[in-house]
Amino acid sequence: MNFKDTFLNGAQGLFKPQSLTPMQKLVLRFVVVGLVYYAFAAIEGMLMRIYQIQPIESIPDYQYYAILTAHPLVGIFGSTYSIVFGAFLFLVPFLMKKPLWSYKLGNWTFLLIAIGTFTFWFAGFISHFAPLYTLYWPLPADFTQFSPLGGTFFVLGIALVMVGTVFFVINIFKTIAYTPEGFEKQPAGALLASALGLSGLKNLFKKKEERKEHLVSLPVAAIARGTVDTALNAGIILFTGVLILIYMIWHLAGVDLKHTSIDALLYKNWFWWGLDLIADGLVLIFVAGTWYLLAMLITGKKLFMENWARAALFVEMVVSWTVWSHHLMSDQAQPGFLKVFSGEMVTAFELITQGLAFFITLATLWSARPLKMSNELKFLLGGLLGFALAVPAGIMQADIGLNRILHNTQWIIGPHVHVAILVGLTMTLYSAIYVLFPIVTNGAKLYSQKLATFHFWAHLIGGIGMGAFMGMAGLKGMLRRAIYVNGEFNTYMILAALSGALLLLAFFAFFYNIVMSVGLKGVIGIFTPSKLNPKQLLPEEAK
Repeated sequence: MNFKDTFLNGAQGLFKPQSLTPMQKLVLRFVVVGLVYYAFAAIEGMLMRIYQIQPIESIPDYQYYAILTAHPLVGIFGSTYSIVFGAFLFLVPFLMKKPLWSYKLGNWTFLLIAIGTFTFWFAGFISHFAPLYTLYWPLPADFTQFSPLGGTFFVLGIALVMVGTVFFVINIFKTIAYTPEGFEKQPAGALLASALGLSGLKNLFKKKEERKEHLVSLPVAAIARGTVDTALNAGIILFTGVLILIYMIWHLAGVDLKHTSIDALLYKNWFWWGLDLIADGLVLIFVAGTWYLLAMLITGKKLFMENWARAALFVEMVVSWTVWSHHLMSDQAQPGFLKVFSGEMVTAFELITQGLAFFITLATLWSARPLKMSNELKFLLGGLLGFALAVPAGIMQADIGLNRILHNTQWIIGPHVHVAILVGLTMTLYSAIYVLFPIVTNGAKLYSQKLATFHFWAHLIGGIGMGAFMGMAGLKGMLRRAIYVNGEFNTYMILAALSGALLLLAFFAFFYNIVMSVGLKGVIGIFTPSKLNPKQLLPEEAK
């Protein structure tokens, strides 16, 4: 097969989009669009890395801050949400051996996230709406700095993503609880209780012979538990967006509302409570569930300490709902009790919950040794390493004394945020993609193992390197939302940019590998309607 045929039809000639079920096509659409938005975020990240070395004359500072505002939101909502939601809408019905509750609702989730992300990105690009992703009050409604029309479309895009998120939440819980036509009646309440970790918590206090069998698998329980935080976050961000829209629309109508009608401290606590449900709740829980699933798929064994893992998911709910105040430890108006209890004590408890997930995953892998160092195993270990580095870095920040030194510096965004997201979360997602790829493509083979190996090492070294060099600059006093023109931190920023270039090369190697594996026609075929029944899980031969 020559290059042209390979590019058009796929490396092995095995991938046939017309043979895919609607569910397989749906998850592939989510993943492809998620990867495209990852490219958006990665390219913007490289532009900012270069800008930190030497400001680019063709990019004015207000455009830089617009990029800084959109960059994390594109990465979180456009890329991570898209990949995670697509995978989970596929995995929950697949693991529970019943159809998705609503295929149409799944399609709406895909469309709203894809269109919403482009809307807020494009609005920021055109209007330079740049209140930074924290959206501190009254900054997002400050029309002396930003266009109210651009801000309106920016927030509208976020709102579309949140509506799509609500549809995802409904679909997940409905799929868990409902009984499909022709199936034996299933106990909805008991299924939900098992999914939320209650059954695992109860089993810890019962004798072995008295323990009840779990009605849903542990990965489904982790997905359900994380979806609770997703629902709360969607409600809070949606409410916040509506609040900002009210101010913008009234301003466009010629009425200037007073900013002081909103208490800034209350707003910040409300906003960070919602945002932290993603950062410290949803991510850790979804990631833990993905680790468990990957460990079981790679080893073919039952998860080690399963009841403890289920109970930890339930306990993490209490932690994720009460941990937000570590973002406000340097805010002088924040009550001291919240700084100590929520900011320090509860945050420190995340070492236990995440550490338990870390230990259970490694123990499950250890029990099945020797294991072949497959792509999914390598990326799973990389994801574990990422969180092993990033979580302690976050705990360090959650100390009132150290926070005064580290707050708002490159340390926060480097060793903690970027290592957690790029190494911990993204490598875990890559592991899941490598596992799901042959399942959702009916056995299509990877075009190049050499590209997959390069993808692993370039991403791992680039992600850790960029986080480390940004952290070193932060320890020297480099702020996270400032433009430096005197070259004071150039050594660290050059090294961080080189590491970022490795990350970008790793992504393009991966993307090229996937496209060559399925062929350009295959990629286009993913977005065409399927003639098969939407209630069908997989073709029989792929089960």
